[in-house]
Amino acid sequence: MKISVGSDHRGVSQRAAVGRAIVAAGHEHKDCGASADEPCDYPDIAAVVAKKIVAGESNLGVLLCGTGIGVSIAANKVHGIRAALCDDEQAAELSRKHNDANVLCLSAAKSEEQLEAIVTAWLGAVFEGGRHERRVNKIIKLEG
Repeated sequence: MKISVGSDHRGVSQRAAVGRAIVAAGHEHKDCGASADEPCDYPDIAAVVAKKIVAGESNLGVLLCGTGIGVSIAANKVHGIRAALCDDEQAAELSRKHNDANVLCLSAAKSEEQLEAIVTAWLGAVFEGGRHERRVNKIIKLEG
């Protein structure tokens, strides 16, 4: 799978940990974030990653900002994106199994070890369908 990773200036150093977890899980990662030298706004980075997914250039995305809240709100504005802010491995796993999340949003305040564990759990989970598919279809209907 191809996974796009982006962050604003707050998540620059943490993107390396996310990339390591993606590669360790056997996937390809594309860095779409800001450099340490340039300030940027999280909605811009969230849009880049989200649009890569809906265009089929990436299968999934991971976004970071200071809290993860801003990138989550911004990414969810893009039609076809189901971005989930996850603070732990269980939430990450369930966001894939139950919500078919295609973007994982993370706080840049997490340690590299925490980020790697959350990303690994997210990538290891698969959408279960069944009763969850009915609910995801209702979410999709809300997009209009």
